[in-house]
Amino acid sequence: MSQATVRIPTPLRPLTGGSDEVAAAGHTVGEVLLELGGRHTGFLDRILDGQGKLRNFVNVYLGEANVRSLNGLDSEVADGAVIHIVPAVAGGCGLRGVSVVGVGVVGDRP
Repeated sequence: MSQATVRIPTPLRPLTGGSDEVAAAGHTVGEVLLELGGRHTGFLDRILDGQGKLRNFVNVYLGEANVRSLNGLDSEVADGAVIHIVPAVAGGCGLRGVSVVGVGVVGDRP
């Protein structure tokens, strides 16, 4: 079984006692997350949906690769691997005088 470091994003840190990194063991990303979920109540509910798949708004990286581009939760974890949990971020464009309408951008440009 491989030992991995899981980097915890700020919104999930209350579920890990405030820790920004947690060690967990498993042969796959899914096993590592399950092991973490067994120790931290509510953690898996924020990461996985009712069918045990990654929620759409959560990205998980094994090293620099999004696990969705690998073998998903079945991606093999090497000893010492780093797993990053990255929640999707949404918001406005923040440009003065510009508003987003539908899929186009409307603004005060000539």
